[in-house]
Amino acid sequence: MGARDLIERVDQTLGDGLERVVVAHHRRRLRRLGQLGALDAPSGGWAAGDPPPREGNSLRVFVDGSEALPAIARAISEARERVWLAGWHFTPELRVGETSLRELLAEAAERVDVKVLAWAGAPLPLFHPDRKEVREVRERLATGTRIQYVLDDRERPMHCHHEKLVIVDGRIAFVGGIDLTTLGGNRLDAPSHPPRGSVGWHDAAAKVEGPAAADVADHFALRWAEVTGEKLQGPSAGSAGGVDLQVVRTVPDNVYDRLPRGDFRILESYLRAVRSAERLIYLESQFLWSYEFVSVLAEKLRNPPADDFRVVVVLPARPHNGQEDTRGQLGVLAAADGGANRFLACTLWQPGEGAKPVYVHAKIGIVDDRWLTLGSANLNEHSFFNDTEMNVVTHDEALVRAVRLRLWSEHLGCEPAELEGDPAEIVDDRWRPLAQEQLERRERGEGTTHRLVLLPHVSRRAKGVLGPLNGFFVDG
Repeated sequence: MGARDLIERVDQTLGDGLERVVVAHHRRRLRRLGQLGALDAPSGGWAAGDPPPREGNSLRVFVDGSEALPAIARAISEARERVWLAGWHFTPELRVGETSLRELLAEAAERVDVKVLAWAGAPLPLFHPDRKEVREVRERLATGTRIQYVLDDRERPMHCHHEKLVIVDGRIAFVGGIDLTTLGGNRLDAPSHPPRGSVGWHDAAAKVEGPAAADVADHFALRWAEVTGEKLQGPSAGSAGGVDLQVVRTVPDNVYDRLPRGDFRILESYLRAVRSAERLIYLESQFLWSYEFVSVLAEKLRNPPADDFRVVVVLPARPHNGQEDTRGQLGVLAAADGGANRFLACTLWQPGEGAKPVYVHAKIGIVDDRWLTLGSANLNEHSFFNDTEMNVVTHDEALVRAVRLRLWSEHLGCEPAELEGDPAEIVDDRWRPLAQEQLERRERGEGTTHRLVLLPHVSRRAKGVLGPLNGFFVDG
């Protein structure tokens, strides 16, 4: 055995050992909290606990900022009573619709109650945004207006408030991955992701109307009361459609007095769904490094429920952090697939010479065209255990299938009607050859002609100890 092989084996062994430590810690933590059911949830069904699934909702999915941001602006401009926003970060100058975020909220605040609840920022100036930067943003956005802007610093160390919520009159709620900020990238991108001199941005948000929107508002009211002491009147929302929806969230334990045991039902929802998968798991995420989640995917690939079972993931080519974590887990999944071509990992690029990557920021999960989740939670330990997050879940098969076809038509550059039929055949005959061709063009130094590009697998973990080491110190 050569020196390099020995180093790689030691690296792999240390990485595997650290992963086991983190997984064991999570189990002990959830067991102590009486929340172990989130990890050991059975196959299928809704998440247990409150809020339960609600009848009588409508759900519309907006893909990419050019569609989502104007819709958010319209809803805010039409508010009759109140506008509540919760987010990771806000940029006053962000263009939403025909105006800036500051102008939009300031105008609304002259008519209705406008409350903004933002993460207070990193305590140390090692990460962005830090506390000072967030305070400066608050001054730029709220000074001289009637906007109530509150900072929430009740977070676990090294973690944040990551949910992205816009609530209008307690009857409309936008839940998704789109931050109302330009920090890290410009969210205002179109589905074609044309070259624009900067990194592209793929994202999604859901507009919820009906009783589930009131559940989103109740969550905001809980956080607002914890931070300010002000109790907000609980909203009510009548029936708005025929879709059953469940609002699920991550809230760490010992952050809010009203939720001392936390809430880990995003993790539960994902694990229930992937354990029940029979033919297709389709995922879009900024990160993929949850050991607990990847282990379930890997087991599905090692023992596929059917010959036509496929797992397709769409991830950024260059995530802002955690690259070794995600690369390592892709290696785990590639090894579990064992060359059967049931697993496919892709990314997005702007087409043409000198094009830049499209940053995949959407957080979407689809299983068998019968389960959909969309929200702020990535597939990592931050989102499942330690940040505050919110997702919506539906089992409406027609809606789920329509969302999948919409996303696939965008990525494949065709009409949804062309994608009717067996998903496995479409993955094998359209996704894989197209993505492989574009990767080969990039490797030859040629401009891509399409936005879908294969994300190369690794045969073993890349620098295997780095990802688990990050998880040990940050997520453990």
